[in-house]
Amino acid sequence: MSDTTEQRPYHHGNLRMELLDAAERSLRTHGVEQLSLRDLARDIGVSHAAPRRHFADRRALLDALAESGFVRLGAKLRTAVDEIDDEDDLPARLHAFASAYVRFATENAALTGLMNSSKHRPGATAVAEAAAAAFGQISDLIEEGQERGELEEGDPEGIGLIVYATVLGITSMVNSGMIEPERLEGLVDTAVTQFLRGARPAQQR
Repeated sequence: MSDTTEQRPYHHGNLRMELLDAAERSLRTHGVEQLSLRDLARDIGVSHAAPRRHFADRRALLDALAESGFVRLGAKLRTAVDEIDDEDDLPARLHAFASAYVRFATENAALTGLMNSSKHRPGATAVAEAAAAAFGQISDLIEEGQERGELEEGDPEGIGLIVYATVLGITSMVNSGMIEPERLEGLVDTAVTQFLRGARPAQQR
């Protein structure tokens, strides 16, 4: 049987979502350098031209994958924080945020790498916007803490960046094998505790 008869037409089901799912599987297994539109088309059983109905080129596919990753991450961060019943419990909410991030980043190491390398690429506007929406939540938490007098005054975005840089560093060390995954939660707890201790107003230290 020829390839033509085995392949499905480009408009079957939700081709865009199938391509993104297949791309994420390929990314996890083979890495970003091995990912190609032609291979993905073959894997899901459509013609090699079909993916271009949704993605002009490989870069467009990677950007879409990074954007969807940030959307998923943002939803997980939001859910984790919202599950803390006491909206005034800043330590618990920050810990929930940090824990949700490191879990996502360690369970989806290759995707997280793509997300982080794509968000500042010139022209990747949608990726940058999705990243800002996800991480803007930490600025909101910082601002809430400042309004209640629990944290020092200052730029919430800049202060939140310190939290993000810390959990990103922990995640990178786990993903690279420098530290054992079993230490992840303990390190996050220590990081959040130390951040809160250092970020308290001077008169509360």
